[in-house]
Amino acid sequence: MAEHLTLEAFKEKIFDYENEKEWKYRGDLPAIVDFYADWCGPCKMVAPVLDRLATKYSGKLHVYKVDTEDQPELAGMFGVQSIPTLLFIPLDGEPRVAMGALPEKEFERIIGDVLNVVA
Repeated sequence: MAEHLTLEAFKEKIFDYENEKEWKYRGDLPAIVDFYADWCGPCKMVAPVLDRLATKYSGKLHVYKVDTEDQPELAGMFGVQSIPTLLFIPLDGEPRVAMGALPEKEFERIIGDVLNVVA
């Protein structure tokens, strides 16, 4: 299952933007962060896909969720204007952003190509 992040958990596990100027991912595995809202139809379509991927890539990839209604500061920090917005974070390098409900095959492609994770 995807793990829900609060502002404090985000700063601890992903990026402490209050104390760091340059992007520095704090995690030990590549990650996907799903910025969503409970009322969002496409977000509801992505949720089970992310849960399947979290199980499939357990121990190789972190899957996190950020409720934009509950954590508006985090959504603002990443310029989230439409949801779902997905942040793909490799261990090294800059994160990539994708907007909209992606099909499962596209998630798989990005996990392999951007995050360099193999099932």
